[in-house]
Amino acid sequence: MREDAPPPQITVLDAGGQYCHLIARRVRQLGVYAEVRPSDATAETLTGRKGIIISGGPNSVYEPGSPSVDKALFDLGAGVLGICYGQQLMAYLLNGSVRKGDKGEYGHATLQVSVRDGLFQGLGADEPVWMSHRDQVEKPPPGFDVLASTDTCAIAAIGDPARRLYGVQFHPEVVHTPRGMQVLENFLFSICECRKDWDPRGRLDLLEEKIRETTGARNVFFFVSGGVDSSVAYRLCLRALGPERVRGAYVDTGLMREAETEFVRDSLGVEIVDAGAQFLDALQGVWDPEQKRHIIGEQFVRVQETVLQSGHYLDGDWILGQGTIYPDTIESGGTAQADLIKTHHNRVAGIQKLIESNRIIEPLTSFYKDEVREIGRELGLPDELLDRHPFPGPALAIRLLCAEQTAPVEKLPEGWMIPVQTVGVQGDSRTYRAVLVLDNPGWNEEMFARATVTVNRLQNINRVVAQSGAHAPIQRMSVVAAGLTPERLHRLRRADAIVRRLSHEAGFDSKVWQFPVILIPCGTLDRPDSVVLRPIHSVDGMTAQAVKMEEPLRSRMTSELLNAEGLCAVFHDLTHKPPATIEWE
Repeated sequence: MREDAPPPQITVLDAGGQYCHLIARRVRQLGVYAEVRPSDATAETLTGRKGIIISGGPNSVYEPGSPSVDKALFDLGAGVLGICYGQQLMAYLLNGSVRKGDKGEYGHATLQVSVRDGLFQGLGADEPVWMSHRDQVEKPPPGFDVLASTDTCAIAAIGDPARRLYGVQFHPEVVHTPRGMQVLENFLFSICECRKDWDPRGRLDLLEEKIRETTGARNVFFFVSGGVDSSVAYRLCLRALGPERVRGAYVDTGLMREAETEFVRDSLGVEIVDAGAQFLDALQGVWDPEQKRHIIGEQFVRVQETVLQSGHYLDGDWILGQGTIYPDTIESGGTAQADLIKTHHNRVAGIQKLIESNRIIEPLTSFYKDEVREIGRELGLPDELLDRHPFPGPALAIRLLCAEQTAPVEKLPEGWMIPVQTVGVQGDSRTYRAVLVLDNPGWNEEMFARATVTVNRLQNINRVVAQSGAHAPIQRMSVVAAGLTPERLHRLRRADAIVRRLSHEAGFDSKVWQFPVILIPCGTLDRPDSVVLRPIHSVDGMTAQAVKMEEPLRSRMTSELLNAEGLCAVFHDLTHKPPATIEWE
């Protein structure tokens, strides 16, 4: 805890959920200072808290070794709110029962509220919420009432008002639970009787102070990507330390989008390092997505070391700066109990060594994408830079799927299963599963509901897509063995450029948070690849909602893509996060 922060009124206990710190951030947004502690913090150390929130997590409460909490905290007199796994843990420890659900519930659900006071004061009888679970409470503990349910989960909220103990199966902290902040506000002020004591404004002075404290007399060298995060971190260090102590370089990995290098050079005025051949050579013959990320991360480290040595940055007292933000560390298993969702290039072994040797500074690791943009605006960075769609550090490499061997598509009652593997996050755990092409999607809002129901029901998939157009029927297509080749990279780069141009012309790019374009090795002999469009809406990247494209943009985009060499079909990803991650790898 910082010396200039007030004593925490709320403690969030981390049971391994990917949204753990997001809960604390929401509490702070409501004006109450909150801290995050491990789930095994003793009740004695939590004395004096007005409220305790137990986060979600990837485990099952009835399995040996799963995270738990000190049972005595329920007798402290503080308000307690269990979220998802936290509700299940509360029920389990207080003599209720928890069981594995008949099917998972991931994404949107409708909460049917039966008790509309206390925790649900001001909410309607039916409220949209965001779910990510399979286990559920089968019987509430003695003294608890059932407060709400969904069609899939009969006990979606429980409460014992006399003891100020509550649990919810849904996630009120994510943006896709529209009234979630009202639920948290009710808990903070009506149940816990918190007072407002936190104002996040003035963060620049605190960040600059922390940068100067961390660097001491050392200088900082940045490898900027041109994205929002690294650009803001770079400018933040420039402001804190001055241009004589901060240097920047941009590594062109050969995996970038069209005109990306020129944009970064013109916007930030940093040195350009051409390392395309090195990266592409290292990725030849690699198809596994985790291996790709590791290779890219390690190549970054090698390039960094070469640049640092050639610039004599290691002769003096220099450290490495990065634009790592909070979701990067969480999805890489950054909390004590968190499951690995995917390895980010700035958390591979080489970077970890720099961290361990105290040769790295990451000033934005406590912030989310929307907060980073706010910091950038406080720094005076232009909207053209700050409003860019997020772009992954490994660049197009993780949007270009590879396959080790050829395999046919498979007919299922719901559609056709494409045997490519994509990363998902279901119940706070990583999944690595196939993709389903929905039969007769209809191209209306109902297709998203169908996709959600389908992905919840089928355990061997974590994504559902709809076909927007194709040169061949799906039954004639197959996944072909393919790697990361210059030819396929060029194919994806051109497709991405087409999508970005048409989105910008239609004003669609301002309506979505991100629009990944993915190349998959699925097609015919003469057209071996297909494109997947992934427009999504999000605020912080922790959750995301798939977005429908309106006509005629979809038709025009599909037509132009199908005219490109080597492309067989165009698909539209209908899957929210969870159960699918934003990126496919």
